[in-house]
Amino acid sequence: MERLFIRTDSMETKDDGTRLEIFNTHRPRLFGLAYRMTGTRHDAEEILQDAYIRLHNADIEAINNPEAWLVTAVTRLSIDRLRKASAKRETYIGPWLPEPLVADSGNTPEADVEFASSLSMAFLVMLERLSPQERAVLLLHDVFDLGYSEIASAMDKKEPAVRQMLHRARERVRTERPRFRPDREAHKALVERFAIAAYTADENLLLELFSSEIAVTSDGGGKITAARKVITGLERVIRLFALAVAGHADHIDREIREINGEPGVVEYYDGKVFAANTFKTHDGKITAIYRVMNPDKLSALEKAHRGVSSFNSTSV
Repeated sequence: MERLFIRTDSMETKDDGTRLEIFNTHRPRLFGLAYRMTGTRHDAEEILQDAYIRLHNADIEAINNPEAWLVTAVTRLSIDRLRKASAKRETYIGPWLPEPLVADSGNTPEADVEFASSLSMAFLVMLERLSPQERAVLLLHDVFDLGYSEIASAMDKKEPAVRQMLHRARERVRTERPRFRPDREAHKALVERFAIAAYTADENLLLELFSSEIAVTSDGGGKITAARKVITGLERVIRLFALAVAGHADHIDREIREINGEPGVVEYYDGKVFAANTFKTHDGKITAIYRVMNPDKLSALEKAHRGVSSFNSTSV
């Protein structure tokens, strides 16, 4: 779990530093919470800006626990932002997927494993089944390891209500949460084999890699040609990749990248980032592929491709 070390004693930086120093001390974890809540870097950054403004305008001497205060602010701002975003997502063209985050290549394998545990695309897609408040409770308890009293304070709820929301949230996602995390190396091996098979239209190899219940979700946002419904079934999925490659093989390149803490495949068309693919695997098979193709959600990947580090996985 990713601990948000909520302490009851006054933080040293309260007396020694400025509001900005206090905020920057906790900023990485606050960003991690806001991103998990909203699924986009833009929303997370705006939430953090609003949280800092609130801190800037607050009586710092009256804040005994700056981290708890900031977690409360970010949690409530995220819930409000998510409620507003829900209406827009109802009119979104095709499936909506979270914005992919790319990790700094300098991270240790241990950091990447922790990063992947609650930031995988599959996990974030699963969270879409929850209400904003249910999502907040599940994240604060199961990911950030906060106690019921701390969550109740952050959400201005009674502890029994928090317990009930957590139970309800777990029930709603129970069937989607894997009992065991796939072995990282085995997962990576499947992704590497996919990177060969899909872009050479090797149907026999794809048959070996895909589960019979394979599903592909593509997010084009209406800005690029993409399937507007989830594609399921072996034959349809294999046909999808065969058509995608047909006549374009000379223009397509790909590489294995760390996306949301797990090995994924970034596609390039004539050198420009075209899609980010992440995978859900089980028992040695690929069971789901998430293709983010909306250009608005690929800007960070484009920057990283040009040599600009866009994200550090140890931050969240």
